[in-house]
Amino acid sequence: MTDQDEYAVQAAIDGELRLLDPEVRASPDLVLELLDPGFTEFGASGRRWDAVSILTVTSGGSVSPDSPVQVSEMSGTVLAPGVVHLTYFADNQGRRVWRSSLWRLTETGWRMYFHQGTPAA
Repeated sequence: MTDQDEYAVQAAIDGELRLLDPEVRASPDLVLELLDPGFTEFGASGRRWDAVSILTVTSGGSVSPDSPVQVSEMSGTVLAPGVVHLTYFADNQGRRVWRSSLWRLTETGWRMYFHQGTPAA
């Protein structure tokens, strides 16, 4: 992996972890800074979300400051210049989900373009 690829993957990881931070999630403005305007998510619930509708989840306290999401096995791959695919395992108070997201570099920085959660056994 080149230094540029390592930087891109780390930028996506940093953004992903910020989106899991309860303080960031509580602020719609901070969340929207990290989501691409064309953002789409297929959630672990089976529901489809966009950049506006996901704010009802993020600002609704789905991640408690007292028991943050536990993340493991996070890895990233540069798919093309300015596009990073992340995968990881998340445990939110016993709710275990495999997560996958696509991040892309925009004029305003790295933003999540797509996210999917799949419940894990």
